[in-house]
Amino acid sequence: MVDSKAKKPAQKKIISRTPKISKKDDKAKESKDVKVIKTDKEIKVKNAKINPIEEIVIDTTQKKQSKFKKPLASGTGRRKTGVASVFLNEGKGEFIVNGKEISVYFPSVKDQVIWMLPFHTVGISHPDSKYNATIKIVGSGKQGQLQALVHGFARALSKLSEENSIILRKAGLMTRDSRMVERKKPFLRKARKQPQYSKR
Repeated sequence: MVDSKAKKPAQKKIISRTPKISKKDDKAKESKDVKVIKTDKEIKVKNAKINPIEEIVIDTTQKKQSKFKKPLASGTGRRKTGVASVFLNEGKGEFIVNGKEISVYFPSVKDQVIWMLPFHTVGISHPDSKYNATIKIVGSGKQGQLQALVHGFARALSKLSEENSIILRKAGLMTRDSRMVERKKPFLRKARKQPQYSKR
C-alpha cells in the first residue's frame, strides 16, 4: 500500500516576469527612431521612413545686388581741417551737400563761382546740365569747406580723363593747400601774439 500522505516531489513554479520599462528607456527608443538632417538650421524629424525629406540645397553663389550705383568718379578734397567726399554721376544738376542743395549750403554768388571753377577750367560751362553730385563735408568752417569741395571736384574730374588731370594740374587745383593754423604757444596770447611788454 502506498501512503497517500507520501510527499510529492516539489515542483518549481515558473513565473514569467516582464521587465519594467522606465521612461528613460522609452526616450532612448524614441531617440533611435529620430534622424537629424542638417541644412542651414537643424531640423529634427520623427519616423523618417514614413515621411521622407528632400535635401535642401541653397545656392550661395548669387551676389546680392546693391541698391546704390557705382559713381562715375569720386574724389576726396581737403583744406585746413575740412574733408569733402565727392561722388560724381551723370545726371541733370542735383548737387547735394550734407542733405541740402549746394545753392542753399553755399548761398552767395561768390561761393557758387568758386565751386564751379574746376568745371570751367576743364571746359564744362554748365555742370548742372551734365552731372549729379553727392557730397559729404566734415570739419572746418564754411570757407575751408568750400576750398575742400573745389579740391574734391578737381580730383574727381581728373579721374574721368588724363587731359582733365593735366589741365587741372597746370591750373593748380590738384595740389592740396597744406597751410594750417599754427598752434598756440605757452605764455603767449596766440601762436605769435605776445602780451604787452611792461618795463616797470
